[in-house]
Formats: sequence, C-alpha cells, structure tokens
Amino acid sequence: MRYDLVIFDNDGVLVDSEPLSNTILAGYLTELGHPTSYEESIRDFMGSAMHRIHELVLERTGRRLPEDFDEVFHGRVFEAFERELRPVTGVAEVLEKLDADGVPYCVASSGSHERIRVGHRTTGLDRWFPAGRVFSAQDVGRGKPAPDLFEHAAREMGVAPERCVVIEDSPLGVRAAVAAGMDVYGFTAMTSAEKLTEAGAGSGLFGRMAELPELLR
Repeated sequence: MRYDLVIFDNDGVLVDSEPLSNTILAGYLTELGHPTSYEESIRDFMGSAMHRIHELVLERTGRRLPEDFDEVFHGRVFEAFERELRPVTGVAEVLEKLDADGVPYCVASSGSHERIRVGHRTTGLDRWFPAGRVFSAQDVGRGKPAPDLFEHAAREMGVAPERCVVIEDSPLGVRAAVAAGMDVYGFTAMTSAEKLTEAGAGSGLFGRMAELPELLR
C-alpha cells in the first residue's frame, strides 16, 4: 500500500445518496421560486456544503433562501434516506479489505455530521466509521472546493497530506483534494471521467468500487 490514509467522500462514494438528495433539492428550490432541474442540481451543487447553495441562489437571484431552508431540506432528505438509501455497491467489500490490510481510512464530507450519521446508520456503514473517523465541513467552516476539510481530516488522523489519497466523485471534491496536496482517485459512477480529469483527478479513475483495491496497490 503506497498511502498511509484513504479519505472517502460520503455522498455518492459510500452511500448512494446523490440521486435522492438532488431530486429533493431541485424540487424544493423550484417550490421556492428558483426553478431548478435535477441535472442543474447535480451540476451546481453535487459535492458542495449547504452554504454554497445559499451563496449561489443569492448571487443569481438577489434573494435569500428562507431561514429554515436547511432544516426543511434535511428533514425531507432524512425521510427519503430512511425509506430508500443504499450503500454504494461494493463499498463494504472495500472497507473490509482496508481493515484486513490494516490501512487507516476515514470519511470527509461536505454534509453535516447528522446527515453522515443518518446515512451510515441506515445503510449499515456505521460499524466502519466511529466518531474518530468522521469529518464534516461543519468542523472547518468552509466546504469543498476549499482544502480545509481534507487538511483537517489528515491532521486529526496524524498523516501528512502527501501520504493521503482521496476518493471523490465530484469536481468540487477533486479540486479540494488537489488543493490540499493529496492524490485523488475519481469515481465516475455519476460524473464523467472528462469532468473529473479536468478538475485534477490525475491519479486514477474508476467506475466500480471493485476496481479500487487494485488502484490503491
């Protein structure tokens, strides 16, 4: 193993949440008078922290989202998670392999701690991610594409950035990993290889979780 720490993004990499959450986000923004398609939500907000949604809507329309926007949105998302959320196919086997090989890993997500926990509990991934392995944009204040979150995760795990590899599926996340001085593997299940490469995923691209252990070797 050539890395001392594997840092996983959460949404779309560990849990198959992006279709659910972006369908809900597009619908809620449209309901509030900001017409947004599912495709536009994926393009503009996939991989971002909540503050980016507020900032882009304000920038584009001059109108602020309601004060309870985050609360209402997360309530709808968590209800959908409880009904429909599944782990990304093959990720449990990857985590088992890392454990067996003694390779440290963690999750660093733009989502809130509550969102991460709800998703992991629902999908059964919580057994691999105790509190000390879970990092959120809430911990640093600035979400991706800023490098702060990945730098924080590496620091808390006691690993130098150059000894880390990030597993990401969004251009925003790839840019954050590159800015943190880390290698990054781009997961192409929902984002094209071209877009991830343009963002800086030069270390490797893969479309199925079953391919990841070989890349890590």
